[in-house]
Amino acid sequence: MGSLRMTGKAPCAALPESSCAYLLQELKMIWDEVGQEENERERILEELEQECQEVYRRKVNSANMSRIQLHQALAESEAEFTNLLLSLGERSSPGRPEKMTGTLKEQLNSITPALQEMQMRKDARLKQFIEVQTEIQRIASEIAGRPENEAITVNQEDLSVKKLEEHQSELQRIKREKSDRLCKVEEYKVLIHNYAKIMGMDPSKILSNVHTSLLDEANDQQTKNISDDILNKLNTMVQQLKEEKNQRMDKLHSLGKSLTKLWNILDTTLEERRPYGEIKIYSMTSGSSMLGPGSLTLETIKQIESEVQRLDHLKESKMKELFMIKQTEIKEICKKSHMDMPYQTEMHKIMDVIMSGDVDHDDLLKTMDEYIYKVKEEATSRKEIMDKVEKWMASCDEERWLEEYSRDERRYSISRGAHKHLKRAERARIIVNKIPGLVELLMAKTQIWEEEREKVFYYDEGCFLKKKEPFPESGK
Repeated sequence: MGSLRMTGKAPCAALPESSCAYLLQELKMIWDEVGQEENERERILEELEQECQEVYRRKVNSANMSRIQLHQALAESEAEFTNLLLSLGERSSPGRPEKMTGTLKEQLNSITPALQEMQMRKDARLKQFIEVQTEIQRIASEIAGRPENEAITVNQEDLSVKKLEEHQSELQRIKREKSDRLCKVEEYKVLIHNYAKIMGMDPSKILSNVHTSLLDEANDQQTKNISDDILNKLNTMVQQLKEEKNQRMDKLHSLGKSLTKLWNILDTTLEERRPYGEIKIYSMTSGSSMLGPGSLTLETIKQIESEVQRLDHLKESKMKELFMIKQTEIKEICKKSHMDMPYQTEMHKIMDVIMSGDVDHDDLLKTMDEYIYKVKEEATSRKEIMDKVEKWMASCDEERWLEEYSRDERRYSISRGAHKHLKRAERARIIVNKIPGLVELLMAKTQIWEEEREKVFYYDEGCFLKKKEPFPESGK
């Protein structure tokens, strides 16, 4: 800055009135007019010069501070731009000038639009990260079975497309896991509904005991719990219901067999069996496909159990009657075949056991049925011989008539129907002539029968053939 001291004079009219030189010239004129001393003038001019220097220094400092701030703002913008590029995983931005030229303000103005664009891209990318991570956390909470109350924290230092794709891949994976778990839950729910329907249970109550979110009418706002714990509980519940169904099936099967056996023993009518027909059908299958709703309820099982107990008591009261019927059947077979009554000692013992009440009715009836079968079998084996015996006896009757006719032939010839008596006599003579051959055949057949069975052929408690050495008795 130039000195305020003036060595020459300049006309005041040549200087602007607002300039320092004009004011200094005017001050000098005033001093000349008032006679200001020279040393005083020098002092005042020196003060004025110092004051001017201070004003200029402040202005320079202010300008320098502005320059520093512009440099700093430009550097910060550069650094922020670089950080945004790194955060988004990009190497460059089309909106950023390759070379910075011009004044500091021009350089700052040139980078600001690109910086704003990058910031908007970061905000959009951050929003994507938040959405993806929020969905991941929500599904993870469902899978883990915990409340969704954790705040989402996004690492803003890595908002690259690669990182976003990793999160999106994780989201797809966890969505598939959720879908698989939901399918598994639905499978368990279907099984529980089926078992509950068959056994007359309330499936909603069963599911609510596991977790309320499993109910179909659950609030849509409620997070579905598909955790390992819930899946394990559902699996345990299904196994328990399956075991219960199998136990009821086994019991129903056993009751059905008992019921069928009692029906057969007691000759129960179709009308009496009809109410339990479906129960019998269910008891014959071990699968669930044939089971209808309510077919395995406790009420149904108690109903058939009560019927079995009722019929069992009825069977006990009718056991003696049944025994007598089967014994009579054996007697009738023996009487018709002229056989001795077999197993009499055994049947007396059976009657004693029945009267005592300490008896397995099924075994006794089975024993009686075996006796009947053996008696029928022996009667069948005797049939050919018995037919010939009847023929021989008929021949004997004809022989006796012929003898009577021969003793009093005159009486028969003059009586009414004489020609009939004559014809019968002729027929009787033919039959009588065949008796020796019939007897010989009958004895041969009987001997063969005895040899095959190693036992004596009895007829009305008598030995049909006389033997010197009878067979060892093994039961008549």
